[in-house]
Amino acid sequence: MRTAQDIMTAKVVTISPEADITEAARTLLEKGVNGLPVVDADNRLVGIICQSDLVRMQKSLPIPSLFTLLDGFVPLSSTALLEAEVKRIAASKVSEAMSTKVVTVSPETTIDEIATLMVDRKFHTLPVTRDGLLVGVVGMQDIIRTLMPKS
Repeated sequence: MRTAQDIMTAKVVTISPEADITEAARTLLEKGVNGLPVVDADNRLVGIICQSDLVRMQKSLPIPSLFTLLDGFVPLSSTALLEAEVKRIAASKVSEAMSTKVVTVSPETTIDEIATLMVDRKFHTLPVTRDGLLVGVVGMQDIIRTLMPKS
């Protein structure tokens, strides 16, 4: 059975957590990719920034609902969630807008496991890591290519 290692792209376009948001946007557009793995100086995966993260920055801020109790205002939504959303919308650095809870696969993960993750979790690209280090990415196109006869 074929694995991530067999089909992954090993030369991955990455970005630093210290990079500006404008650099991330430019790289996403110029390279025609949906997401960029965010790696530190040691090539350790620390997050991922996707087109959806940048689009989220353009949305309006949800104003929390309040109600009055004993002459005080009580928010109906979590102020921590509101603060996190404000930080993401106002981000100027990749580290402020990236997702840090990244789902990864190992080089030994089978294609059917990768396809299941992509379909069930709506992922377009999955980073491939070994011991926390980024070694490649597998995208939907990589899986579709497996359907083509070898020439």
